[in-house]
Amino acid sequence: MTRTPEPVPSAAGAAHVETTRSEERLVVGTQVEESGRVRAVKHVDTERVEQTVPRGVEHAEVDRQGVAQGDSGQVETLEDGSLSIPVFEEQIVVEKRLVVRERVIVRKTTVYEEQVVSADLRRERVEIETDGDVRVHEGP
Repeated sequence: MTRTPEPVPSAAGAAHVETTRSEERLVVGTQVEESGRVRAVKHVDTERVEQTVPRGVEHAEVDRQGVAQGDSGQVETLEDGSLSIPVFEEQIVVEKRLVVRERVIVRKTTVYEEQVVSADLRRERVEIETDGDVRVHEGP
């Protein structure tokens, strides 16, 4: 930061020396930099659910009765000689449906905080030193 003074000739022919004095100024601003990231991660939790459901099952009952009066005894039979009686049961049907439960919204906001910034600033000072009987007159 120090500059060497250079002799400058004056109008009368005598040389004088000029130098400049500088100082540092603090310029503070902001700059946006990524400081991290936010992720929304979905996890799937599995929960075992049990539910009791009543269901009907038909069973065949064989009832043996004596011949009633007037019963001809005619029974329809299958080709192999057996009777075919349909037997039914209810089947349990389980169905799962994907249902939207909620919407998750992630927003980011900017929060401004006051922060103190400090720095060491350098400033040049010019001191005039003399040797011998030299008088110095300071101007404006």
